[in-house]
Amino acid sequence: MELNIDIHSLKESINIELLAKQMVEGFVTGLHKSPYHGFSVEFAEHSLYNYGESTKNIDWKVYAKTDRLYTKKFEEETNLRCHLILDTSSSMYYPRDSFGKIRFALLASASLSYLLHKQRDAVGLFTFSDHITYQSQVRSTASHVHHLLQELQRQFDKSPTKQHTATAQVLHEIADKIPRRSLVILFSDMLDDPEQSAETFSALQHLKHNKHEVLLFHVHDGKTELNFEFEDRPYKFEDLESGQIVKLSPSQVKESYHQQMSDHLSTLKLKCSQLKIDLIDCDIHQGFDTVLSSYLVKRSKMR
Repeated sequence: MELNIDIHSLKESINIELLAKQMVEGFVTGLHKSPYHGFSVEFAEHSLYNYGESTKNIDWKVYAKTDRLYTKKFEEETNLRCHLILDTSSSMYYPRDSFGKIRFALLASASLSYLLHKQRDAVGLFTFSDHITYQSQVRSTASHVHHLLQELQRQFDKSPTKQHTATAQVLHEIADKIPRRSLVILFSDMLDDPEQSAETFSALQHLKHNKHEVLLFHVHDGKTELNFEFEDRPYKFEDLESGQIVKLSPSQVKESYHQQMSDHLSTLKLKCSQLKIDLIDCDIHQGFDTVLSSYLVKRSKMR
């Protein structure tokens, strides 16, 4: 059931749509084999006809085969509307040798898009840096999901450019663009300007105020970004968004770095808890099953 894919070994020519399908099918197979999965993964396209309803949506071909009346389920009757929001700012292209964070987020988004489609749910996509860079409609059709996967493929193949982050500003804007209650899934490293952190939490509160359910996947490289595990030798550390370079040995700053990162994560966890936002730790060195199972748990609670 565990989807362990080495982000660092992925080739640039990878077909993200094919990989997403393989990941989801493997995950669903694992759920069916497990006695502890705890949520349904049945996918239906029809519902039984209730006498008194309009007959215009009855599927007569199914009636001819089964002698039972079923009505077709259309996009507006889907169980869920989901908006995927993907941070594509420069810091997400760390580590530079693999672009691990952005590729993890893209593959996770692709897998969720495919899983949502299998469950007849509607899905839309936003990408952002210091502004919204892509926005799709929210649909459940196969052609729409294929289009989203093509966009994610384009992002996967894209060379990094200098893109600053403006998480708060963008989330406020997105909150105003989602008119109906939805599940909002955000992939971000949450590395914004510390002075803007209060405004970022205000933007998350804006989403909750609009009655949306929010899943925040905190994407990070646990080995170096959280634990600061570098060899004890001189390095050049570069801020991927500003380009600023600092020369130092890790041992000089490791203790203070740990403290600041610990404070940052504690605040993030506290604020998300207060806002009733599900915060999920996503280390890019781990598998994708955490992403898919967290989504299914949240979906089961929204029924």
